[in-house]
Amino acid sequence: MPALSRWASLPGPSVREAAFMYSTAVAVFLVILVAALQGSAPRESPLPYHIPLDPEGSLELSWNVSYTQEAIHFQLLVRRLKAGVLFGMSDRGELENADLVVLWTDGDTAYFADAWSDQKGQIHLDSQQDYQLLQVQRTPEGLTLLFKRPFGTCDPKDYLIEDGTVHLVYGILEEPFRSLEAINGSGLQTGLQRVQLLKPNIPEPELPPDTYTMEVQAPNIQIPSQETTYWCYIKELPKGFSRHHIIKYEPIVTEGNEALVHHMEVFQCAPEMDNVPHFSGPCDSKMKPDRLNYCRHVLAAWALGAKAFYYPEEAGLAFGGPGSSRYLRLEVHYHNPLVIEGRKDSSGIRLYYTAKLRRFNAGIMELGLVYTPVMAIPPRETAFDLTGYCTDKCTQLALPPSGIHIFASQLHTHLTGRKVVTVLVRDGREWEIVNQDNHYSPHFQEIRMLKKVVSVHPGDVLITSCTYNTEDRELATVGGFGILEEMCVNYVHYYPQTQLELCKSAVDAGFLQRYFHLINRFNNEDVCTCPQASVSQQFTSVPWNSFNRDVLKALYSFAPISMHCNKSSAVRFQGEWNLQPLPKVISTLEEPTPQCPTSQGQSPAGPTIVSIGGGKG
Repeated sequence: MPALSRWASLPGPSVREAAFMYSTAVAVFLVILVAALQGSAPRESPLPYHIPLDPEGSLELSWNVSYTQEAIHFQLLVRRLKAGVLFGMSDRGELENADLVVLWTDGDTAYFADAWSDQKGQIHLDSQQDYQLLQVQRTPEGLTLLFKRPFGTCDPKDYLIEDGTVHLVYGILEEPFRSLEAINGSGLQTGLQRVQLLKPNIPEPELPPDTYTMEVQAPNIQIPSQETTYWCYIKELPKGFSRHHIIKYEPIVTEGNEALVHHMEVFQCAPEMDNVPHFSGPCDSKMKPDRLNYCRHVLAAWALGAKAFYYPEEAGLAFGGPGSSRYLRLEVHYHNPLVIEGRKDSSGIRLYYTAKLRRFNAGIMELGLVYTPVMAIPPRETAFDLTGYCTDKCTQLALPPSGIHIFASQLHTHLTGRKVVTVLVRDGREWEIVNQDNHYSPHFQEIRMLKKVVSVHPGDVLITSCTYNTEDRELATVGGFGILEEMCVNYVHYYPQTQLELCKSAVDAGFLQRYFHLINRFNNEDVCTCPQASVSQQFTSVPWNSFNRDVLKALYSFAPISMHCNKSSAVRFQGEWNLQPLPKVISTLEEPTPQCPTSQGQSPAGPTIVSIGGGKG
């Protein structure tokens, strides 16, 4: 029997039962939507966020966030239902050790249940059913499941939904299973999608009447038939384009390509770039002009699942006019795992801008670590931390008396980054978190509006820490610009703009040389410390036993630092910046305790039987 026929032939309720179920479902659905929207900004849709889960677009997720209920309402659309589907979350996007909901059939009856997978991918029924099924409905597009889950459940088998990146996982069931425990994820068609689920609850400001728009799009290109492509396109601003403020931007994604366009960025070229050759092609093409490498000032960045980005009403990002390049570079990341051929695309970003300049220029400041090999991660580490500082001395000197206000942030590492956090320290005490991503992925980087504007005063300290995983590497990973080297950066978006563009640190190079001498003495190893050997070469020759690893960690935790307190011209502010002591932190923020939801009472102890009537799926 075909899979769709199996679903259509499942036992249906009586007429009276059906009428009661329908009226109850409608009432419950209306209550849910009203409750979900309480305390949040008006939305054009009760489920305003949408992403395709799989490359073919047969699974689509919509959701809404209710901060009053501390819960998310999910709607999963299954366009071509076979024998079921599973959906959930895991630490890095694996189907092992995942928190799941499963819709499946044993051939006669359909079921919905909260489940989890073990380290072998075996599916198990969760003893605490925290995914609450609200509605199942057939539509012309397919089958939709509406369900709800709290951010935190205090169930050890459940994923804690936090502010940063969430790795969503999915699987397609192609045949019936006699029980939930008979399902093993290793034999399914599966995949992952990254997204920020907990979008900030920020009202969308009205645009002024004198707002103009500009589309930065690569015109009608053919997406290469390979899994990953970064496409670069140069756009030239009109001659005589005066100074304007960008006040909003939003994605333009070609219809039908929603599952292929992963993320996009618009960069402005360096001011001295007064003539950049026009180019449209892969960013790694040998035909790419070298000058494109100097187009790195971020104007806009979008990633899958994000909606429009608004600047605060009192600030805008300046572009155009004297001292500004007329050339912009669009970079589009295409994710094409099915190697689809012949697909045309004109995706890009629409900028909203005004000639009526706002009160403040917005600025972008780099926090974290200097791009230098003195900061390194040993090989085969599961969680190694590096920390960069923006010291009180620098903020005291460079920030205005009224301080600055951070409203957005873009975290950045290379391939081994797993967590990033920036903390504001005031008077030696951790004051508040600027931005944090406990499930950070270098493959999902977007500018994120903060839920709350963070004010930084002169004399404050900003500490940025990154956690790395180098389990698959045999040599040390040093800091640097290369993709196999590492970075730890938070690009914070703030106003009013100041001269301070870079506030970063690195361990003092002289103290690092003492480290190499010390491990030579204690290990009787010939680690080259000769003048002609680079720091990278010295790290390569280190035998990475537990002693050498622990000493390096200790060095980074106490050795003095070299501060880069730099203006946009790359010139440091006047002062002594070498051999600076690490900022003292006398008290730290407590980890927030997840709020356990009160027992809902009606939560089933086992799977929910799902009755799905006839109709096309």
